[in-house]
Amino acid sequence: MAIRIPPTLGLTRPGPSNAPKITFAAKDTDVLEWNGDLLAVGVTEKDVVKDDNNNFTNPLLQKLDALLGGLLAEASSEEDFSGKSGQAIVLRVSGLSFKRVGLFALGQSASRAAAFVGLGEAIAAAAQASRAVSVAFALAFSADLSDEWKPAIASSIAIGIVNGIFDDNRYRSNPKATVLQSVDVLGLGSGAAMIKRLKYAQYVSSGIVFVRELVNSPANILTPGQLAAEVLNLTRNYSDVLSARIFDEEEIIEMKMGSYLGVTAAATANPPKFIHLCYKPPSGSVSAKLGLVGKGITFDSGGYNLKAGSGSNIETMKNDMGGAGAIFGAAKAIAEIKPLGVEIHFVVAACENMISATGMRPSDIVTAANGKTIEVNNTDAEGRLCLADALIYTCKQGVDKIIDLATLTGACITALGPSVAAAFTPSEELANEVLSAAERSGEKLWRLPIEESYWESMKSGVADMVNTGPSQGGAITAALFLKQFVDENIQWMHLDIAGPVWNTKKSVGTGFGVSTLVEWVLKNAS
Repeated sequence: MAIRIPPTLGLTRPGPSNAPKITFAAKDTDVLEWNGDLLAVGVTEKDVVKDDNNNFTNPLLQKLDALLGGLLAEASSEEDFSGKSGQAIVLRVSGLSFKRVGLFALGQSASRAAAFVGLGEAIAAAAQASRAVSVAFALAFSADLSDEWKPAIASSIAIGIVNGIFDDNRYRSNPKATVLQSVDVLGLGSGAAMIKRLKYAQYVSSGIVFVRELVNSPANILTPGQLAAEVLNLTRNYSDVLSARIFDEEEIIEMKMGSYLGVTAAATANPPKFIHLCYKPPSGSVSAKLGLVGKGITFDSGGYNLKAGSGSNIETMKNDMGGAGAIFGAAKAIAEIKPLGVEIHFVVAACENMISATGMRPSDIVTAANGKTIEVNNTDAEGRLCLADALIYTCKQGVDKIIDLATLTGACITALGPSVAAAFTPSEELANEVLSAAERSGEKLWRLPIEESYWESMKSGVADMVNTGPSQGGAITAALFLKQFVDENIQWMHLDIAGPVWNTKKSVGTGFGVSTLVEWVLKNAS
């Protein structure tokens, strides 16, 4: 008799989303006259230089320190605050229009979006620690910035604040609500460009929070079916631009997706769901068609190549759908922004990789939808098997360019560490587009080579290919495998996000990928 698995294993029910609801506003208010809980000032090492009398030479810090009776200069000297990246000093003051003032350091210079996102996260940590309801941020060096750059900087800081303040409480018995309600931007202008960019930051942040909630959800809650349900809910909320089709197992068989079915069809009580979400602009013609493909393994046991031992990280394998989460988070943000001239196909072959008497075994041969055969020499390299059929399907949608995102290899983490994703593409044009988008978003990508000579190690004695190569260059051979399932006339990039998708210290998802994807889509829009 088959064992019935309850749909709510453990009787767990998630609480409501506690996504931050923060109002961002750009104001022309003088920094010294702002009224609220925490005044945060971003500084570089140059800004905190003092003269022989221990007075700041920066004009804004001079005025602020004079208002505080020299307290800021004194405290920065006592705490050896030199403006090095990551340093912060926060003081409780009295008798002023603000309750606390803080200096937050950016290092020698501030020229990259990543630094400003980090500044926002640091401000959020201080706001959370002091239970601040209202925050304002200013930059000591704002006079040195071009008007064109200021809105983008404010946007990066705003995204960092939301990401830093968000605390996923849905599975706690005694959740604490986020108290921060408003953030004012001071000294960076308040025109239409700034207002538009702050709205953009809120849209992107909402997508990031959505991804983090998906990735944080345990596998007994976020099954393939529930992931599909979340996507359908998106389409209900944004029915003017989003539509979706969910394919069940019988339809997947009809589409001959044997590579995908080999992973999931016989080894789990939770059936697979092939998800196709489509964005179409609210008006006008379409000049670019894009494909975004995400790895959607809602739990990865490794199959018969079971993840075992203290270094296997099986306890974090709910995050193996981080690629799927990233593209759906981007979809949410894009549905808010509503770019024109671009059609986007978001595709995920969602499933679990489990073990059963009828599950996929090492040495089994599976056949992808394009007829190519794959000898499975490792059941723990299952994500690429699902992506293979998802890429074939996406190519058939008439797209010009495809990016796939996947928590694909430990080899990538070994090569680039926990904070940097790897980018693989044979297209110089697409490489420039996506790496530039990452630079604007503050997310870290590094391009690695597609070394074609390594493909020899992926050939099978009995099938067209095996699904894993030797231990050396594992991230490269994984990219080479995926390349076999993409039409040559379509520009394609593979992003291995195994490292930055997960915050190991806090054991939560990061929402990595959303910002870059949205920036890339907008550059392809009309």
